[in-house]
Amino acid sequence: MSNPAFRFDHVHIISEDPRASADWYVRMFGAAISADTVARGAPQIFVDLGGMTILIRGRRPGEAPAAARPIQPDGDFSSHNAWGTDHFGFMYDGDLTAFCDGLRAKGVTFPVELKQGVGGSLLCYVAAPDGVSIELMQS
Repeated sequence: MSNPAFRFDHVHIISEDPRASADWYVRMFGAAISADTVARGAPQIFVDLGGMTILIRGRRPGEAPAAARPIQPDGDFSSHNAWGTDHFGFMYDGDLTAFCDGLRAKGVTFPVELKQGVGGSLLCYVAAPDGVSIELMQS
């Protein structure tokens, strides 16, 4: 068994427009903004999604963040080879096909379309704001 003293707390995203990014998670995934603060001179918005926290913060004074390198269409992972976080994943408890149809109708793009993953469950990758790639998996 792994160390039970640890539990997941949050994903932290640096965004050029944290308000627009937070609103995207609200519109597309039904998330809720739980706090809207300023920390070290930058806006910082806490987004709750199914009990998980996505912390989205803006540029701090003097920072010059580099652009993220999202997963490319058709699953071309070769152009994404960079050290660090590749993507994060959400399990979706429901009809993932119908959910993705709704996202597509809202303008969301899918670098990797719905397909069967290892073990036969459905998965896809969604292009989120700020160069973030999100894997959606059907539970």
